[in-house]
Amino acid sequence: MKIPLLYKELRALQGPTFEGRGYRELKLCIKRMVEEGRLHTADKEADVEQAMETAIIVSREIGMSPEGIRACLISPFVTDSSQLPLIGKTMGDSVATILEGIINIQQLYKKNTSIKTENFRNLLVSFAKDMRVILIMIASCTNTMRKMSALCSDDKDKSRLADLPSYSADYMEQIAVEASFLYAPLAHKLGLYKIKSELEDISLKILEHDAYYHIKEKLNTTKAARDKYIDNFIKPIEEQLTQQGLKFHIKGRTKSIHSIWQKMKKQKCEFEGVYDLFAIRIILDSPLQKEKAQCWQAYSIITDMYQPNPKRLRDWLSIPKSNGYESLHITVLGPEQKWVEVQIRTERMDDIAEHGLAAHWRYKGVKTGERGIENWLSSIRTALEVGDNMQMMDQFKTDLQTDEVYIFTPKGDLHKLIAGATVLDFAYSIHTNIGDHCTGAIVNDKNASMRQKLVSGDQVTILTSASQTPKAAWLDYVVTGKAKSKIRQSLNEIQAKATGIAKEILERKFRNRKIELNGNYLNTVIKKMGYKDPGEFFRKVAEDQIDINDIIEQYQLVVKRENGELENTAPVHKADEFVLGSSGHEEGVSGEELVIDRNIKGLDYTLAKCCSPVYGDKIFGFVTINNGIRIHRTNCPNAAALREKYGYRIVKARWAGEGGKGSYPIALHIVGNDDLGVVNNISSILSKDEKVNIRSFSIDSHDGLFEGTLTIMISDTRQLDNIIKKLRTVKGVKNVSR
Repeated sequence: MKIPLLYKELRALQGPTFEGRGYRELKLCIKRMVEEGRLHTADKEADVEQAMETAIIVSREIGMSPEGIRACLISPFVTDSSQLPLIGKTMGDSVATILEGIINIQQLYKKNTSIKTENFRNLLVSFAKDMRVILIMIASCTNTMRKMSALCSDDKDKSRLADLPSYSADYMEQIAVEASFLYAPLAHKLGLYKIKSELEDISLKILEHDAYYHIKEKLNTTKAARDKYIDNFIKPIEEQLTQQGLKFHIKGRTKSIHSIWQKMKKQKCEFEGVYDLFAIRIILDSPLQKEKAQCWQAYSIITDMYQPNPKRLRDWLSIPKSNGYESLHITVLGPEQKWVEVQIRTERMDDIAEHGLAAHWRYKGVKTGERGIENWLSSIRTALEVGDNMQMMDQFKTDLQTDEVYIFTPKGDLHKLIAGATVLDFAYSIHTNIGDHCTGAIVNDKNASMRQKLVSGDQVTILTSASQTPKAAWLDYVVTGKAKSKIRQSLNEIQAKATGIAKEILERKFRNRKIELNGNYLNTVIKKMGYKDPGEFFRKVAEDQIDINDIIEQYQLVVKRENGELENTAPVHKADEFVLGSSGHEEGVSGEELVIDRNIKGLDYTLAKCCSPVYGDKIFGFVTINNGIRIHRTNCPNAAALREKYGYRIVKARWAGEGGKGSYPIALHIVGNDDLGVVNNISSILSKDEKVNIRSFSIDSHDGLFEGTLTIMISDTRQLDNIIKKLRTVKGVKNVSR
């Protein structure tokens, strides 16, 4: 049984005070809580052993204080947060806080999300109310990784393997991935560089066993030669720097196996092709005012001895990195034509790089988190390195005010959003199409509106509908820039599409009525109809919420007003002019009369301008909302649509009496060859007919043809037919139509 031995080691690390206020108190507390049914007994002795081994790591290699050790030891017995109040009373609030963080992280893992993301690291940190939780998790992972490393070693010690647990290949791979993508970067951020490198190397050993041992064998084979080479390389440098009166010390380090493997993959080369297996760091003891000068002096000494590679020069002295990192990096061709990386910096610069802004891990390519978490971890690292004052960690609570929330999809994928984000923000973070069709969501198995704000850990299922489209009001529901941008983009696309459809409808209707559509006049109509936003007008036209006939009427009024013309429409007939209709013309009825159905009389009517009916045309009446009855020809371009959509508003109508008494405006469309005098010939024919009043004649000529619109006032269809026949006889005229 390993527990007594582990306790003995732990007691030696913690000192004599641990016996009184640590392990013995812990045993009594556990026993009492088990008797009261408040704690679950550990299912396996291995759980307690794992906890004690982890406690030894955080004590010996991290320097955690007794409260953290207690929480680490009791963690196998705590399964849910309901046990925390009792633990707080018996062992202190600090221990309970740490255990609460461990429980939260265990629940996070149940989400089954991908740990290969910076978001997951940030979420892991945000779920830990005390930073010691993260340190315990790192130590626990390190302990497990060391056991797995022994299991997969080529030089296995059978006597040692007997004490190790048995892990499946899948479990070992899962833990190795977590160590590589999650805990190694966190350890690096905290300045636990040795643990970080160890986790990365063991992960490589498990995940890519052959590559690990290939590099390890190469390093062992070349170690003696490499050490000798480093000595030969730095010896003349040391002599010259000393002669120049510079104070310094030089470090030489071999890159980790994991780092070498990454370079081999990145550069797509063999081990021998990685020229910078080691780096030389020259650290000058220089006063602040002479730092840059002495760094460049050292640079000059080195480049005088060894040829530099100008493409590999990195000058972060003149312009430091945004994180404050200052250093000179050069690569020179050393003895035996080997490239060697040399870093030149002062003690202050080295201290900033290693401690102040965590610049070193960013330089190595580990993706950074947000500024708040970065500063938080940096402050923790400083606390860890205080030395004898490690007890300050006991009172340390995170003061990070996170500006993000972390949300899960049903599949466990993690999305990071800013605080205050809503369901609609989350929908757009997944995909624009999902956002555009969002109708709501299911948040933690409960229905939620798209306005509901989300909190970290929420599991959200977005509900969509194919008929849903973005609304302008949605801009008030979202807080993320992406969602706002996508909503505006979708609204613009919808508006552009609606505007295109509306303009096409208007152009077709105007063309059918032989009316030229002018944009300026149309803008005036839009304003007269009460629309401040043209987009709203076009949207309603596209959705058939505005009667096109009303638009055309308003348009013609605007045109005539702009041209100084008076409004000329058919006379409005009053109630006393209406008579009951019959199947034929009645005797005694003289002049022009209009009969509308058999039982209707006393209603005003007007002639529709879309088809300009005249006496003799087959007609029908259409009951408008505000303008009485409007008369259309039965072959009007709008007749089919009116009958289909508003059949209940169609009224039978016919002309009664005799024609020739009224005057009706009619537009004729004329097409012909653009010959000299053709317009004069048309005017001449019309002027000979004293009953014809020409109101307007517009003509457009192109490609040898002319196309014109002739507006005249006539009395009935017989006169119209006669005029059309005469116009068709004009030389050059190809077609005349209403």
